[in-house]
Amino acid sequence: MYTILVHGGAGSIPKEKSEAHLEGVKESVRAGAEVLKSGGSAMDAVETAVKIMEDNPIFNSGTGSVLTFEGEVEMDAAIAYGPNFDFGAVAGVKNIRHPISLARLVMEKTDHVLLAGQGANDFAKLMGFEYHNPITQQRKEQWEKYRQEFMNGNYKDWPKLRELFKAHPEFLHGTVGAVALDSHGETAAATSTGGVFLKLLGRVGDTPIPGAGTYATIEGAASSTGLGEGMMRVLLTKTALDFVRDGLDAQHAAEATINYLDNFVGTDAGIIIVDRNGNVGIHHNTPSMTWAYLKNDMEEIVCGI
Repeated sequence: MYTILVHGGAGSIPKEKSEAHLEGVKESVRAGAEVLKSGGSAMDAVETAVKIMEDNPIFNSGTGSVLTFEGEVEMDAAIAYGPNFDFGAVAGVKNIRHPISLARLVMEKTDHVLLAGQGANDFAKLMGFEYHNPITQQRKEQWEKYRQEFMNGNYKDWPKLRELFKAHPEFLHGTVGAVALDSHGETAAATSTGGVFLKLLGRVGDTPIPGAGTYATIEGAASSTGLGEGMMRVLLTKTALDFVRDGLDAQHAAEATINYLDNFVGTDAGIIIVDRNGNVGIHHNTPSMTWAYLKNDMEEIVCGI
């Protein structure tokens, strides 16, 4: 038995881009499912699935990540292994192709959980990662347009960015993630993001924080997406897996988690969960969130937006 479930980010996806987003998550599931079908591990499957989306410029991760206020790209990523609570993450990493693979090496090659900033980039060089420019022309044009709009609006402080997000909710879609259960009964989760558009340099969201944007236990695995400042405050993915531990299946746990977030913080978010029985959970409070999944007994990928 195996299950793989991925998301391509929560937010507001324009209709003209919906098919490309759906095809992107299906391609990711296909790649991860091939790993599981051949008897591979959940860890290998989620890393493979996320790498596919990091290479797809339509998503806000890896190549295609959104730009900071200063016009740079700072990426976060994390990977979690359920059987023994292993976790590896990077934050604010620049100019590499696959942050998720670097996060896995933090887990496997160091005694640390999280490396950030220049230290993370130095570690990437040590591990043989080549220089890669993740900035696409489309992201650069968006940055130039909306940074100028931000400046012309006389916004003076960070909370005012919420007004810009309300006017242009497409900024919030982003972050990619995958969760899997393999034929050995092991779970894993992986999440990768470029963060939020026009963020301040050095801003770190929920993705690389254990239990916030990414988490895995013997009960299941979870990956979330949305505005990280709120999700960090309630440790969204740990909350989700606590619900699973307490007896909820994956879908009911996903719904309960987003309801909990709405009641206490009110942040835009989405979450995907796979539990140890192979059940999937998908829920969001945003206009859209792309997702796709495949189980060993299914002939076709199921997807939605």
